[in-house]
Amino acid sequence: MRYFVIVGHKAVTTGDFRLDDIAGGAGRLDILVRCVNSAFFLSHEIRRDTELFLVLQGGCDAPKTVRFAGDELRYLNPDERSTSSLIRNALLKKVDNKEIRSSPGIYVSRSSFENVIAALSERGKLIYLKEDGTDVRDCILPQDPVFVISDNTDLTEEEELFLLRHDPEKISVGPFSLHADHCMILVHNEIDRTSS
Repeated sequence: MRYFVIVGHKAVTTGDFRLDDIAGGAGRLDILVRCVNSAFFLSHEIRRDTELFLVLQGGCDAPKTVRFAGDELRYLNPDERSTSSLIRNALLKKVDNKEIRSSPGIYVSRSSFENVIAALSERGKLIYLKEDGTDVRDCILPQDPVFVISDNTDLTEEEELFLLRHDPEKISVGPFSLHADHCMILVHNEIDRTSS
């Protein structure tokens, strides 16, 4: 399995945003939507061996985590508007202490970044995608990797310190700073090339 954790520092958690304003009114949800597409879409198929955790930290109802499970996903289309709608529908669900299903393969919970990292550290090796990391082509990626990426801002100092306590491998995908969704495609490609 491949896991991705994406932190949306300003992404709203209330679900009361307009679908034609996901870059502004939804707190840069557009970045996370592109990450969903990069995590799952092949040319004519969905990656069933992938799980994505969107950790949303904006607005008055934060934090919330929307989890996409590739082996269960239905109704996911490559356009940003329909993906935004799936996320919004999940955020509109009443969530208490446990994760609930919003639609096939999409779940929402009140999990924080710390909750998600602690849980996933039990499932696989944490990999912090960071510009100053070891080049991905100089590494052997582990089984069940858990890739941790931030949105258009770096992890906060507290988030990074918490992550570093779990001894992640720090990896870079190349010599330039890239968008989060592009990094995801590149690591998928590296795994695909070595596992096929």
